[in-house]
Amino acid sequence: MSRFDEVHARSLSDPEGFWSEAAEKIDWSKPCEQVLDSSNSPYYRWFKGAELNTCYNLLDRHVEAGRGEQAAFIYDSPVTNTVEHISYSALLDRVARFAGVLDGLGIRKGDRVIIYMPMIPEAAIAMMACARIGAVHSVVFGGFAANELATRIDDCQPKAIVSASCGIEVSKVIAYKPLLDHAIELSSHKPDHCVIWQRPQAQASMLPQRDVDWKEAEAVATAKDCVPVAATDPLYILYTSGTTGQPKGIVRDNGGHAVALYWSMKHIYNVEPGEVFWAASDVGWVVGHSYIVYGPLLYGATSVLYEGKPVGTPDPGAFWRVISQHRVSVLFTAPTAFRAIRQQDPEASYIKKYDLSCFRTLFLAGERCDPDTLNWAQDKLKVPVIDHWWQTETGWSIAANCLGIEPLPVVAGSPARAVPGWDVRILGHDQKEMAAGEIGAIVCQLPLPPGTFPTLWNAPERHHKAYLSSYPGYYETGDAGYKGEDGYIYVMSRTDDIINVAGHRLSTGAMEEVLAAHEDVAECAVIGVADKLKGQLPLGFMVLSAGTEKAPAEIVSEVIRKVREEIGPVAAFKLAAVVSRLPKTRSGKILRATMRKIADGEDYKIPATIDDPAILDEITTALQEIGYGKPS
Repeated sequence: MSRFDEVHARSLSDPEGFWSEAAEKIDWSKPCEQVLDSSNSPYYRWFKGAELNTCYNLLDRHVEAGRGEQAAFIYDSPVTNTVEHISYSALLDRVARFAGVLDGLGIRKGDRVIIYMPMIPEAAIAMMACARIGAVHSVVFGGFAANELATRIDDCQPKAIVSASCGIEVSKVIAYKPLLDHAIELSSHKPDHCVIWQRPQAQASMLPQRDVDWKEAEAVATAKDCVPVAATDPLYILYTSGTTGQPKGIVRDNGGHAVALYWSMKHIYNVEPGEVFWAASDVGWVVGHSYIVYGPLLYGATSVLYEGKPVGTPDPGAFWRVISQHRVSVLFTAPTAFRAIRQQDPEASYIKKYDLSCFRTLFLAGERCDPDTLNWAQDKLKVPVIDHWWQTETGWSIAANCLGIEPLPVVAGSPARAVPGWDVRILGHDQKEMAAGEIGAIVCQLPLPPGTFPTLWNAPERHHKAYLSSYPGYYETGDAGYKGEDGYIYVMSRTDDIINVAGHRLSTGAMEEVLAAHEDVAECAVIGVADKLKGQLPLGFMVLSAGTEKAPAEIVSEVIRKVREEIGPVAAFKLAAVVSRLPKTRSGKILRATMRKIADGEDYKIPATIDDPAILDEITTALQEIGYGKPS
């Protein structure tokens, strides 16, 4: 057996021993009575009876160990021309004082606090201050629409909301306070207080009695010590989109979360304490929680907190500038970021302007990574490019190439193998395991490892129905794919994106791989549209690379022919449209379900997480030109 095989096998045969050893890296105020509590299966809990404080493990213990002068965060904001290094000692001081602010407002252990912030250090400070006093934070992406914020206010019923006067999207200033005020007007639940960080780009108007100026309150606050909480107490609630329109509040506990994220920093990302790690995401998403704030700081690394875009702040070389300037060893971002860079700079000419000798590994996740994007990044950067797969619900990787255990061969199109702690299976509709190479539902055998989600906030029945009922004894990921003979996992699409063409179940992801491999295609998406004869037909959307000389019609003809050659006539791929951009969430996920509704002429609701709603009008026009969607 290889080293990786040994570690993975032990994690499944002796999960309690495996995770008990991993837990030794965390400082506990009270040891656990039981590593894995199986008494209420399928609702397992980790480290029953243990107590700790997550914030202590993030900050205090590093300062006490003599590493207080090391940078905890590098705040890099090209939109405000700001770069700031914040040491562990300075961060501890600010977090402890803001914890004092919250405590002074009556926030206690178990109370909820919504954080509605841009990508500034104060967002992370607010998160850690909540953890310090045992409050439960719920970060909502800054700039979310008022009605969506109101839904989250009513669901988690926060005692306070922490916000900023504005956010900055490239060069556009977005005032947050009017959105916040309107959300509170719409909500049934009313928070006692709103704490506002005033930014110079926009001043927020304040309401007497309710609103508190952050800077003024912090200046007079008394630092607050850490409050021990149970390992099974919630650390945060993070809302993710629900199929019913009602967002799902993913709950993350304190103990298992700390253990899993600490373990992942070394064993998956192969980072050492003191190195610079950059997750180019936002704290409004799970990646920002796990790998901007919690993972790097638990481990004692330096984390980059970036307020900007991969292109446009100011150019397609933005990422290379940050890596070079701050000596980043490992970057974690979404494939869509690299597709955007490639679309604007196909030859990667901006890379040549920067010294990237410090850069060791690129990790990609968040949207399925097509082989062409991975190969392009690897060819241009000359470093390993590691695709890995996880979800908001899981909080960390399900499948990855665990570089800190043993590097496995990189296979484009696969996030490699199940991570230790994860038992991943491919099941058919009859709940029987599929043969190697056959597509089915990707599920994970229970119990899930530490750091995942024990339930949904105030919705245990919905949790069971959505994740545990279809395949008893397993967690249903909602993704479809297959396993190779070597155990490599191939995540092809969401289960809903497997289309049925004349009785043949086909993966849109496989077709997207063919489109993405075309030299003039920067990014693409394939959806299934309704067809009276065949049930469904695949329809492709393509964004072309900058500087492409071929006519769009010629490229469409070439990709149609290529799909027929590589997948076969059964795919019935005959429709494709060239568009200037694809509709995405702010985290980079392509909104395929919304595109499918537009194509089929169905009514749809604009997703709350969409980056730019105007793109949907562009998609509607492109579809009408090829005879789909509602006529104008």
